[in-house]
Amino acid sequence: MTGIKKIAEQLAQGSLTSQALVSEALQKIKATSELNAYLDVFSDSALKRAKIVDEKRSRGEALGPLAGIPIAVKDNIVMDEGKSTAGSKILAKFESPYNATVVERLLAAGAIPVGKTNLDEFAMGSTTESSFFGPSKNPLNPEHIPGGSSGGSAVAVASDTVRVSLGSDTGGSIRQPAACCGVLGLKPTYGRVSRYGLIAFASSLDQIGPFARCSEDAALLLQCISGFDEMDNTSSTRPVPDFSAELQKGIKGKIIGLPKEYFGTGLDAKIAISIEKAVKQLEGQGAKIQEISLPHMEYGVAAYYVIACAEASANLARFDGVRYTHRSQSANDLISLYSKSRAEGFGTEVKRRIILGTYVLSSGFYDAYYLQAQKVRRVITDDF
Repeated sequence: MTGIKKIAEQLAQGSLTSQALVSEALQKIKATSELNAYLDVFSDSALKRAKIVDEKRSRGEALGPLAGIPIAVKDNIVMDEGKSTAGSKILAKFESPYNATVVERLLAAGAIPVGKTNLDEFAMGSTTESSFFGPSKNPLNPEHIPGGSSGGSAVAVASDTVRVSLGSDTGGSIRQPAACCGVLGLKPTYGRVSRYGLIAFASSLDQIGPFARCSEDAALLLQCISGFDEMDNTSSTRPVPDFSAELQKGIKGKIIGLPKEYFGTGLDAKIAISIEKAVKQLEGQGAKIQEISLPHMEYGVAAYYVIACAEASANLARFDGVRYTHRSQSANDLISLYSKSRAEGFGTEVKRRIILGTYVLSSGFYDAYYLQAQKVRRVITDDF
């Protein structure tokens, strides 16, 4: 696959137009519809944006680094176009009145959104099978899962409908589907990318990040969406590095830690061989490999589930059937409106996590579960 930098050169030289690029993307989306990667496709607006980019280029106007490049966006990142469903029945008809900050930054860079991608409902899952709109399929083998929760975004890149896409990662939701689909996925450091306009799952863990086919494209996309945002008080004020330039420096002299706890029971033999090959490649490029210990990682999953579900319970309380969500037609008072709308609107996995989160936050259990999980989180952070 041709990278964005090469495509940008072709666009600048006039051997390729943005309209042709977008038309190709739309044709590929239609041709791979059985993969169910997309929940909404912006055919008309994408072509209009492409025409505007081509006209600006013909006039010699300054253009952004992603000018004319088609991109897909996970459907828990709101846009003022189409619907923003988070893969859930309860938001199946929701139309956002505004764009997420990352979308605004993509548009400012000249990118052209061609559609919203499928996901596990409210990003809760690792297979994309909990989506209200049906599962996505892995383009490498449609009989296999694409991973999740950002399965649609990974499939969109792996099936070559777009060069890059956006996903979100709370507990592996970019990294895991990237691995399943054979593409590159990155969860940025928390706070590097604004969460404003991301439909919240677990606010202290959620982060938006890129999917790509090569590190150069991922670096460019991350560059465009990173930076402080006054609409998100958890976003970092630290300067954004030039990620593309950093790629050219190589890894000679870098120390790479291999946690010994990751190489115990449960590691598949084929994965172990792949890691060994990667380690040898890194050593060949001058990196130093050092065994390290993260002694409390065995408690990581348990702490994650308590914290994530507790925050999900609080965040999803806003979806009550009163304002912009699914509303039950059989309710006869306020309490039944709440309960029936939520029972009808949420899927099984979301209900399970809400119930667990509400339990660990309840009187008498808060200290034993949620507070304890926060302490464990601190210990694991100290290990790193």
